[in-house]
Amino acid sequence: QVQLVESGGGLVQAGGSLRLSCAASGSIFSINSMDWYRQAPGKQRELVAGITRGGSTNYADSVKGRFTIPRDNAKNTVYLQMNSLKPEDTAVYYCAAEVTYYSGRDYRTNDYWGQGTQVTVSS
Repeated sequence: QVQLVESGGGLVQAGGSLRLSCAASGSIFSINSMDWYRQAPGKQRELVAGITRGGSTNYADSVKGRFTIPRDNAKNTVYLQMNSLKPEDTAVYYCAAEVTYYSGRDYRTNDYWGQGTQVTVSS
C-alpha cells in the first residue's frame, strides 16, 4: 500500500511563511501527480496547488505568486512553500497523490490522501 505523511503545519502571523511536506512511501511505481488541497470549517475543499509527474504545475488564483510546490523526486516528497500568508489561508491542508503502485501481484493506480495538517494564520 501507499502512505502519505504530512508535516509542517502550525501557527504563523500574517505575512509570514510556512513550508508543508508530503512524503509518499510504499510500493510506488510512479507518482503521477501530487496536489495540495485545503478546507476551512464550513467551506468547500479547494485545490491549492498541484504538480504532475512531468513537472507541470498549477495554482489556485488565490495563492498565485505566494505559494509554490517544489518537489524532491528522490524522496517522493512534495512541499508547499507558503509565503505572504493571510488569515484567509487558515485551513487544514491535505496532500493528495495519484500513485501507480505494485500491489505484489499487479500494478494499480489509485488516489491517496494525507492525514491533513492545520495551518493557522493570525492577524
